[in-house]
Amino acid sequence: MKKIDILWVDDEIDLLKPHIIFLEKKNYNVTTCTNGLDAIDFVEKQNFDIVFLDENMPGITGLETIGKIKQIKNNLPIVMITKSEEEYIMEDAIGSKIADYLIKPVNPNQILLSLKKILDNNRLVSDKTTSNYQQEFRKISMDLSMVSSYEEWVDLYKRIIHWELELENVNDSGMLEILESQKIEANSLFFKFIKKNYQNWLNNDDCPTFSHTLFKNYVVPNLSKDKGILMIVIDNLRYDQYRILEPFINNHYKKEEENSYCSILPTSTQYARNAIFSGLMPSEMEKHHPNLWKNDIDEDGKNLYEAEFLESQIKRLKLNIKYEYYKITSLKSGKELAENYNKTKQNDLTVVVYNFVDMLSHSKTEMEVIKELAGDDKAYRSLTVSWFKNSPLFEIIQKAQKLGQKLIITTDHGTINCKKPTKVIGDKNISSNLRYKTGRSLSYEEKDVFAVKNPKDIFLPNITINSPFIFAKEDLFFAYPNNYNHFVKYYRNTYQHGGISLEEMIIPCAIYNPK
Repeated sequence: MKKIDILWVDDEIDLLKPHIIFLEKKNYNVTTCTNGLDAIDFVEKQNFDIVFLDENMPGITGLETIGKIKQIKNNLPIVMITKSEEEYIMEDAIGSKIADYLIKPVNPNQILLSLKKILDNNRLVSDKTTSNYQQEFRKISMDLSMVSSYEEWVDLYKRIIHWELELENVNDSGMLEILESQKIEANSLFFKFIKKNYQNWLNNDDCPTFSHTLFKNYVVPNLSKDKGILMIVIDNLRYDQYRILEPFINNHYKKEEENSYCSILPTSTQYARNAIFSGLMPSEMEKHHPNLWKNDIDEDGKNLYEAEFLESQIKRLKLNIKYEYYKITSLKSGKELAENYNKTKQNDLTVVVYNFVDMLSHSKTEMEVIKELAGDDKAYRSLTVSWFKNSPLFEIIQKAQKLGQKLIITTDHGTINCKKPTKVIGDKNISSNLRYKTGRSLSYEEKDVFAVKNPKDIFLPNITINSPFIFAKEDLFFAYPNNYNHFVKYYRNTYQHGGISLEEMIIPCAIYNPK
């Protein structure tokens, strides 16, 4: 293994001889000098892995030396060592992007710890993460065989996502493959669980919060005349994506509670999001609002009346509130709302539907460049972060915080990377979604779907006589026998929704107070 090369700069370097001997015995190479100008000269001529730098030296100061070294090699880690505990010196040093800050007198183990933390951090974290997951793998595997409630599934899914996010920064493809196989097993068992329980839940008070009860259960209890609420529904946002956006939100808000609710079937915008705003299941929407509800075979847009559905629910719940509803489907409309957001300060409730993540998933299907950029879940999450931190939505959140508004962030459903096709046949009027189908004369693989012969059993509309619904399990997508190979190649490894998976059905709903 290559030795680590250290440059140690101190005007009293002779007093540090025991420290240097200690490091050399630990297999480090140490080069010494006594002033900043010599240090700059060394850095120009040699390659070092790290610099230990005294703050108070004759000639140019340690802080000035840092600036010069950073101009030559910006990424070279520098550890500032000083006798002074003055706050302004610490702030200046940190502002100069030092890697660590030590107060004299330092002992050899402090130096060694700093070296490990800075230079060996990735390997140590990787080894510890891998070891911890190996232990957790066995526990998750045992729990998978015993999970028997929605709450237990939520806990287990969150644990799997936690380890997925931890392991994606570890250079161990073997561990990631093990985790992926565990997630596949979890989705297989979750499908069986939903198939067994879903219909009973919908006819029972003892059930999870669903799309149509989300507003009543989580938004209404937080309404207050003293503090407005910003409710954001980010279309198509999975739990793992929410987790990686959360650090940005935490800079402005403090989380009060995090809930997980269950998306209704089909896990698609047309059904799930309309259910959120109407407070009704699809068959109820069709019955009570025939002028607003659109079925799969109808030609008009399927989500044109969310504002009207929301108005109806607010009246039904007898809420005396001032509210506004916004749907953002373009960068321009997002910027316009961000620029004018302060006008919402008189609202008890401001609802914003933001469509970017949904557009990203569909673009991955349709655009080769997005397919390249979002080839797997890690890359898909990375694209989501890049969008969010530069988006008008993040600006809106920051403005809401300044107005003292509470924040509720949720989504209508998640999405899953579809890997395997399953054949389906039907007449020309069957629905086009790749994860669920409804229509007459459906022929399909029984083992691959949750089939509901009578849609009314799960509060879905009967589009035509003898039109069952079928929902794809795990990471399957429906493909027609005609032009099968072309169809499969086009849609494989794309993000779809509408079916049954942990990613699509277990939905975050987090409530925040402004900092």
